[in-house]
Amino acid sequence: MRMVLKDIIDSQPDMQVVGIAKDGLEALEIIRQKKPDVVTLDVEMPRMNGIEALKNIMSKCPTRVIMVSSLTEEGADITITALSIGAVDFLTKPSGSTSLSFREVADVLAQKIRASISIDPTKLLSKPSFSKVTMNPKRVSAFEKAVVIGASTGGPRSLDQIIPALPKDFPAPVFLVQHMPPMFTKSLAMRLNSLSNLQVKEAEDSEVVKKGVVYVAPGDYHMGVKTEGGTVKIFLDQSEKINNVRPAVDFTLMKVAEIYKNNTIGVILTGMGRDGAKGAFKVKYYSGKIIAEDESTCVVYGMPKAVVEEGYADFVLPAHKIPEKLVEII
Repeated sequence: MRMVLKDIIDSQPDMQVVGIAKDGLEALEIIRQKKPDVVTLDVEMPRMNGIEALKNIMSKCPTRVIMVSSLTEEGADITITALSIGAVDFLTKPSGSTSLSFREVADVLAQKIRASISIDPTKLLSKPSFSKVTMNPKRVSAFEKAVVIGASTGGPRSLDQIIPALPKDFPAPVFLVQHMPPMFTKSLAMRLNSLSNLQVKEAEDSEVVKKGVVYVAPGDYHMGVKTEGGTVKIFLDQSEKINNVRPAVDFTLMKVAEIYKNNTIGVILTGMGRDGAKGAFKVKYYSGKIIAEDESTCVVYGMPKAVVEEGYADFVLPAHKIPEKLVEII
């Protein structure tokens, strides 16, 4: 597996492997000596696993770390934890822990390494503290509102500051689109659910939308909403990728805005690319509100930047200030 990774990276014209480690302890020593720009770190390792190694790397020599995970429930759970404590991104092995079919994702690995170079590793160290927000029931709008949150690279860290801070009586559904493959979106939902007052779950096709529930778009499915007999229901869709991703933030924003009109609140968080910009335009067309995450708390200031530069953002806030604004708008 290490040789496959080395071959992929060394074959790129702009990168070179400076060290190889068979476990976390050996990795720490090599990182101290070589001071690499980027580390790929396996979730499953002898002597010191990926999480323990990541904690040590971030505390002793902060470095951009890309987790390499198997497509298993355990691998997904550990990866989500890693993203919340400092990993920049992750890559899944196509079929098993030692499969040479890893070469199938060579281009994706190279792309993720290049993208990570622009990230300041010190931004991955600490999370701002946040306070749980409370509702004032006398001020809650009589109109049905809906919140759509979109995120990509760095999303789990920002979501940790937002979803757990929302009050248990939050009177609106929340539709969450995080760019992740199947299994990982389920792990993300379960982790956020364990930290939050609200119920957080992976969305299911045809389920009735309820206030105070956070619906996470399943990996490889776009998530939309539709009305049936006066009831709003979720639908899952495997149509073409949008912005080269599925689920796409644009898809969900557009579908939600078509139903909730000016009662739509869009939140665009950290991530590469422009997913969410077209959807934000649709929200503004119906006179809804858009919140963009401020660059100061973004791991990658791409998606929010696109929304801000287009003039769609009503508010630009650091992640830990977004829950308070959501409650205020509601």
